[in-house]
Amino acid sequence: MSVPADEPGNVAHTIFERFLHAGECQEVLGCFGELCQQLGLQGSGLQLYHSLKAALNYWSAKALWSKLDKKAGHKVYDQGKACASTKCLVVGAGPCGLRAAIELALLGARVVLLEKRDSFSRNNVLHLWPFTIHDLRALGAKKFYGRFCTGTLDHISIRQLQLILLKVALLLGVEVHISVKFEGLVPPTHKAGGWQAVVQPSSSPLTHYQFDVLISAGGGKFVPEGFKRKETRGKLAIGITTNFINRHSQAEVEVAEISGVARIYNQKFFQNLYNKTGIDLENIVYYKDDTHYFVMTAKKQSLLKKGVILQDKADIESLLSPENVNRDALLSYAKEAANFSTNYHLPELEFALNHRDLPDVDMFDFTCMTRSENAALVRDYNGARLLLGLVGDCLVEPFWPLGTGVARGFLAAFDAAWMVRRWAAGTPPLEVLAERESIYQHLSQTSPDNTNKNISQYSIDPATRYPNINLQAIKPSQVRDLYLVGIVEVDHKRKSDNRLITAASGDVYEELLSWCQASTAGYRGVAVTNFTTSWTSGLALCALIHRFRPDLVDFDSVGTQDAVQIHQMMLDMAEQELGIQPVLSSIEMATMTEPDHLGLITYLSQFYEAFKTSPEVEEVSKKPLSPHGTRGAILFLSKLQKSRNLTRKRAHDSAQKDAEAKRSHRDTELDVGLDGDTLDSAREPLQTTTTDPGQLPRERAGENSDACYFCGSHVYILERASAEGHFFHRGCFQCRRCGATLRLGDYAFNEEDGNFYCSLHYPNLPGMDLSQHEAPALPDLGDADAATDPPLDAGRPCVSPKEGAPGPLQPTPAAPHQGEEPGAVEDAVDAGDVEEQELLAQPGGDAREEEGPGAELQGVAEEGEESGGRRKIILTPLEKLSLSTLNLTSEAEPDPPPKPARLWLQAVPEALPAPGQGQDCWKEEEEELDMQKTLEESDSEEEEKKKKEEEGTDLGIMAELCLNLGKEDMYSTSEHTLSRRAREAHMKRFCKAQAIQRRLEEIEVTFRELEQEGIKLEKLLRDENGSPADQQTQWTNQLLYLVQKKNSLMTEESDLMIAVQELKLEEQQWQLDKKLRSYMNREETLKTPEDCRAEQETLAQLLKVVNERNLLIHIQEEKRLSELRA
Repeated sequence: MSVPADEPGNVAHTIFERFLHAGECQEVLGCFGELCQQLGLQGSGLQLYHSLKAALNYWSAKALWSKLDKKAGHKVYDQGKACASTKCLVVGAGPCGLRAAIELALLGARVVLLEKRDSFSRNNVLHLWPFTIHDLRALGAKKFYGRFCTGTLDHISIRQLQLILLKVALLLGVEVHISVKFEGLVPPTHKAGGWQAVVQPSSSPLTHYQFDVLISAGGGKFVPEGFKRKETRGKLAIGITTNFINRHSQAEVEVAEISGVARIYNQKFFQNLYNKTGIDLENIVYYKDDTHYFVMTAKKQSLLKKGVILQDKADIESLLSPENVNRDALLSYAKEAANFSTNYHLPELEFALNHRDLPDVDMFDFTCMTRSENAALVRDYNGARLLLGLVGDCLVEPFWPLGTGVARGFLAAFDAAWMVRRWAAGTPPLEVLAERESIYQHLSQTSPDNTNKNISQYSIDPATRYPNINLQAIKPSQVRDLYLVGIVEVDHKRKSDNRLITAASGDVYEELLSWCQASTAGYRGVAVTNFTTSWTSGLALCALIHRFRPDLVDFDSVGTQDAVQIHQMMLDMAEQELGIQPVLSSIEMATMTEPDHLGLITYLSQFYEAFKTSPEVEEVSKKPLSPHGTRGAILFLSKLQKSRNLTRKRAHDSAQKDAEAKRSHRDTELDVGLDGDTLDSAREPLQTTTTDPGQLPRERAGENSDACYFCGSHVYILERASAEGHFFHRGCFQCRRCGATLRLGDYAFNEEDGNFYCSLHYPNLPGMDLSQHEAPALPDLGDADAATDPPLDAGRPCVSPKEGAPGPLQPTPAAPHQGEEPGAVEDAVDAGDVEEQELLAQPGGDAREEEGPGAELQGVAEEGEESGGRRKIILTPLEKLSLSTLNLTSEAEPDPPPKPARLWLQAVPEALPAPGQGQDCWKEEEEELDMQKTLEESDSEEEEKKKKEEEGTDLGIMAELCLNLGKEDMYSTSEHTLSRRAREAHMKRFCKAQAIQRRLEEIEVTFRELEQEGIKLEKLLRDENGSPADQQTQWTNQLLYLVQKKNSLMTEESDLMIAVQELKLEEQQWQLDKKLRSYMNREETLKTPEDCRAEQETLAQLLKVVNERNLLIHIQEEKRLSELRA
């Protein structure tokens, strides 16, 4: 059979198309090799790329060449000559290694990449920042994977990302070798030689490859010799990933993704999950890509109870070893969590298979996170220099809930390429290293909010990505230790750099005593000479408080009272007004003995940290000083906790009073119906035993600070915490019902039973108990009916396919029982609003709240109605419009660039813009469209039709959903913008919550280490055998050093807890705003009286949340100003 003359060209085109759509690593490499053979091409680097471009000039290839040419034409690459004489070895074909190889190839370097595996099998899904989406589009990602980030998708599976980058790397001339393992470096044997690699198999041609740059992207377990690792440890954290087959059916398309939900601000969902299934999680994320991907953090006790972990073991490696894990129970656990979190809407969940042909479920430990202390170093042997750089997990192990791994990995790849460019330009090695370390300082803090917003201008030049970066922050003299000459001696013993006991700088004991003497000088009856007898009368402590806060106490009127009473009054005042927690009881303070002086020193050190100022400031400032820096956050949380206690108590008393009144009324009606007379008792007023809400009964005087309130064991000073007048171990401070860890400002105390609870399990509040069948309280960002239908009640149960009927409704305190007077419970809570706002106001500051979004509506909302005190809220249409357009994202943080504009079908909008919103709305939308053009794909019409057909098969159902909405076309842009902003705001909350949770856990671990060291010192100081005075002083200084570290950690913890409160309020505002929009979007004529009443109640709740957020902003601003004054 004869072959046409143009057949070779057609064969090459066919092979190229196969290469573009290849779905396996070996298939990609095979097709590319076949293509080069067919075209008779050899060589590597950009020369190979230009030869390919010349040989393949048909329409499909041209579209890809135009993108790559535009990328390669950037001035930073100097037309591929910037690193023309540089030879690079890249270890690891993960996304970061491949991305670094691509940049090095564009710079003109010869790049060889090796990978020990022979396949890409990781189905796990990665979250993409806007710049990574734009970056991958600029490399032609959609040419290789047509469904890349369509609509509002902002994620991709690791496998697909590797395939895209591998294809780009091959086209740019990167030499890729699979099934080759890197095992080390071979220094040059003579001056004319170069650095080589030890690889397996030894028959690989790479054994003879000499290079002068090594980029390691081999993962966290592989780091080249010479780099030091730093470890941060949190509490035990067990992650579970699972992938289910995605058949792209209509039912699967309709299920909304979960961009992230965390226990720290949505406790209700996780409590429902636990009640229903026994599964206890900290967070969960669900993405749809090639698979249905779920990742979650599970609690150890839950895994033990469900039989996933067979035996509890102290060693984490043994705990999660295959021999100690029931694989079938793990599969069941993951499947049950996935079903519940998606409301059982994913049909027939079937596990995808991993590279071992087993269900793709994995359980891993991320308790310890490691990072390299430096990003690069230089090795010099026999005059041959080798530049080594790290990217990916071996540089910084990402904390997976933040979704920062691939984004920061790409940034590190760009930084490494910039370093190589500077190296090739002949920059002195120490300057190259100093600049690289200056850039590395920014990596762990980068986010879409603090990087440059013009993502289309990003390049390997750090100035295009990091605003106001100082490339000379680290000087060359500071990185001399990163220039290694000769053979590197590897120290396999890890150095512990977190030693807590060090020689305390100065005499802390004497410094504290001198400060106390100076602060109490001149007060009648006060002479501080020690930390025992000088303080027993209580006058010294009173003088200390009066010195800095004369508005709190009248020193002259305190002299004649009992010492215990004086101490109790001062302890309460310091806690409530200064945020300083007690360490000793009032009796112990009044009867100070030698063993108790350590507790007093610890207590007074908090005053020292709160009020220490320079002499100049003390002379100039005549106003009362506020606790700056160290105690401001603790003070706020203390006041917040007090206000919550008052609110809960009033709600309980009011609910109890209403219940008794209704019961009495029913009894009266019954008696009248039977006998025609009322009982005498019915005429008697109700007898209640409510205490004055302004005075919480607290019996502190008899409390022994040495005994834990919960376990009764001895409590040493460093492990001592206090709340509600009780002393205890920090580790014992847990919810009575669920055992959750409690923290200052985030607990509930029941005076009747003397127990502490989390906010979910505080008893006696109506509707607080959770049903076994309650629906998961998850934000639904993709609900097609969210914009048109009123929301279901929060307590509506979830009906799984296995259930016949829903369980009973469990109303929340904000949603009264059916048949009750509307707002009965809410009135009880609102009764304490005024006092709560007063309590939260900073001392010495104005008690008024700052004006916020709801300030102009507050006057209308406070109009009274009826004798019952229920407030009627009447709003004009303009006021409703003002409230409906509240911006839920922080004004201080500019919006990141939007997702691609094509196919706005995946996230159905939440609400339409109000007609009277004005030109600003449309102007903003034009800006959004301009930014979206940056992410638009400039494909040909023929290519566009092809892609639309492919996407339509998977996303057609979304088009039907959007068509059924019946909305005007003019609102599509704003709908998309609202939906996108809501999704981004929710993702921000989730990432921030996870960062806070991680830091809280790290603080908890550090607390334990401090406590252990403190216990040792306290035992030594209390030893009756006696020690030399100098030794006692040294131990005391060391103990005070630990106390200072503890105080600092307590401050940081309190700051984080304020951020937690802010996240909770943001989540509540988002939910209430969504609910209010759904009511306001309905025609007034179609609203029932119940709808109108629910709308007003929702508005009242929203106003309350807005006011609480304003208070948080106020307190943070006051704290900031006080720190500036200090």
